[in-house]
Amino acid sequence: MLQCRSGRRPPGRAARARRRGLRVALAGLLTGAVLVGGAGPALAVPAPPPNPTDGQLADARATQEAAAAEVGRLQAEVALAQTELDRLAVQAEAAGVAYEAAEEALALAQAAADQAAADLRAAAEAVEAAIGRIGGFARDSYVNGATLTTAAALLDSAGPGELVQRAAMLEYVADTQVDVLEELEVARVRQANAESSARVTRDQMAEAEEQAASAKAAADAQVAAQRGAVATAQADKAALDQQLQAAQIQLLQLQGARDAYAEWQRQKAAEEAAAAAAAARAAQEAAAAAAAARSASSGTAGAVSGSGYVKPTSGRTSSCFGWRWGTLHGGVDIAAPIGTPIYAATSGTVTRTGPATGFGLAIYITGDDGAVTVYGHVNAEFVRPGERVRAGELIAEVGNRGQSTGPHLHFEVHPSGRLHAGQVDPVPWLRARGVSISGC
Repeated sequence: MLQCRSGRRPPGRAARARRRGLRVALAGLLTGAVLVGGAGPALAVPAPPPNPTDGQLADARATQEAAAAEVGRLQAEVALAQTELDRLAVQAEAAGVAYEAAEEALALAQAAADQAAADLRAAAEAVEAAIGRIGGFARDSYVNGATLTTAAALLDSAGPGELVQRAAMLEYVADTQVDVLEELEVARVRQANAESSARVTRDQMAEAEEQAASAKAAADAQVAAQRGAVATAQADKAALDQQLQAAQIQLLQLQGARDAYAEWQRQKAAEEAAAAAAAARAAQEAAAAAAAARSASSGTAGAVSGSGYVKPTSGRTSSCFGWRWGTLHGGVDIAAPIGTPIYAATSGTVTRTGPATGFGLAIYITGDDGAVTVYGHVNAEFVRPGERVRAGELIAEVGNRGQSTGPHLHFEVHPSGRLHAGQVDPVPWLRARGVSISGC
């Protein structure tokens, strides 16, 4: 016979049966030892996700709190700066109003000065008119005789009519002289008062306007400076807001990683609990398989179901079919000690044996029904490609090769007939064919 992939000569069917009986008995003893010794379950679970330390979480939380406190402080500074800006804006507005009022007062003072000047010109014109009238009378007197007295002027009259006329003229001249002198004095006083009042008023209003303009310029400068302070504070707060957001994101990321790790621990604990609960059932199944093997006289592992299918090995279910952490676990894992017999689940032809990525060593059998059954992580192979096997025939033994966390059989079913795709859950597939696998 040809050598198999493991380097050993495939045993005959009788030898396989005897060897199978011894291995099943040994498997029962070892399974009991595992249960008594409390060894950990063979779980094919991925590596745990990163778990941030308490120090990392504390640092991230402290950074976030410090950033939040600084943002709060700057928020208060922005509010104070805005309040000060509002106050200065009101003062600047008042200064502008005061400047406008000073300009208005200066304009009114200038108008008053202009009116005083006009009044002065009118008084001067009146004085000049009076002086002109006096000059005319003096000229007439000179023509008529400068030495003529009042009495002589009256006596020199040609008649009563001229006498009355001359008397009236003399009275007018006297009155006019008095009025002219009074008007001249009043005009001089008014001129002095008007000039003084106009000069003082203009000076006061000009000084008030200058002060108002200076106050307005100072207020405008304060408002501009305060606007710059508000803009600076707002810019600082915006930068700190970004720092706070970054700190919050970092804290959320670390907390999310911690939560993911906690969920991984919970799921792992649940699987371990389920595996522990199945350990007792596995021991019973191993004992039953050992008894069946001792009484067997052929290469089959006990009775084959009426539909021609058999459980591929004995042991406890350590992992079921399904998605975990984004990866499909495409079969069912049955934990058992190294060397535990593995049987063909159905009759068919061995398609492939030997090294397989992830499985270490694996056997692929194409059943008579067209489905491919896969047996991974085996320790030794007892069949070769092209060999025909019957359901329940010994084909390999349980191992711990490849990506494995403990001795177990990874069993897959591909109803499509493809070797590496089309996996379905083996448990309901076997159950529909009269074979039960507990634990899933």
